[in-house]
Amino acid sequence: MARDIGTDDARVRVRPNPKGNRPRTKKRPEHADAVGALVLGVDRGRYQLLTDDGTPVVGMKARELGRGGRIVVGDRVAVVGDVTGRKDTLARIVRVEPRTSVLRRSAEDGDAAGVERIIVANADQLVIVTALADPEPRPRMVDRCLVAAYDAGMEPVLCLTKADLADPAPFLALYEALAVPALITSRDDGVIHGLDAVRDRLAGRVSVLIGHSGVGKSTLVNALVPAAGRATGDVNAVTGRGRHTSSSAVALELPDGGWVIDTPGVRSFGLSHVAAEGLLRAFPDLDAVAQECPRGCTHTADAPDCALDEWVAAGLAGPAGEARLASFRRLLAAKTGAAES
Repeated sequence: MARDIGTDDARVRVRPNPKGNRPRTKKRPEHADAVGALVLGVDRGRYQLLTDDGTPVVGMKARELGRGGRIVVGDRVAVVGDVTGRKDTLARIVRVEPRTSVLRRSAEDGDAAGVERIIVANADQLVIVTALADPEPRPRMVDRCLVAAYDAGMEPVLCLTKADLADPAPFLALYEALAVPALITSRDDGVIHGLDAVRDRLAGRVSVLIGHSGVGKSTLVNALVPAAGRATGDVNAVTGRGRHTSSSAVALELPDGGWVIDTPGVRSFGLSHVAAEGLLRAFPDLDAVAQECPRGCTHTADAPDCALDEWVAAGLAGPAGEARLASFRRLLAAKTGAAES
């Protein structure tokens, strides 16, 4: 018969519970009284927020959210604590609301899937800013941004600056088959022409501006939001590249409604996280034909028995379809090529 040794027996050592006697639970508070807010900027673990009632607040991520689940500009969040916006106060972000779109980039193509990085959340359109001269336009970079926009479910828009230095027609011809909307600006004696069309396109939407350093992105933002005060820089005469003037993404409210998110100038845009099938979804006419491709088809020009080639050869595509196939394969090549443009 087993001997019952009680806790008062000298031979029994009872360890105290250093964390108290409350039982552990995975149940988290619902925070029904949390206030909705928009993330405007991120700086070293502090989040610049704008609550739904228009109060600017500084917040930090609550411990219960853990280390995962990165919070980015454009996120809709729920906050508790001090939401008065008074100096030296902090609110706590307790929940990130479901995202409608996510713009991602990878460190470099070919890297592991885990290195992808979310840049912006909940944006409607990606405005790809490129200069027509000084610095020279880089179509491969534009192609990669188009791929990222299609993958994110965002509408891409081309914004060509410095049209006073070069004719935009040759560059626009590269994207004619894609029917990507284009905005063109120029400068004359410090005045930016074409700004009204840009304002109309951005009004009432959440737009992300992305482009190489030196293309005039920050200049454009300052013209759209006079109080923005984004730093601008010149193009290096030796390298032909611009200097990085924006160090982090920031959301700015447009005077006529809507938001513009200015991002740091980029020199590479890795797309290793994008699958060919995801890119095809941006081409509904090609996607329907590709359903007849053999399993595992890469849809590249050298892919055997690709239904897209048969479609063109049979004369079913027409001039527009053939041009769109060429554009799709160019973007596909940009996705699998080197990240540097």
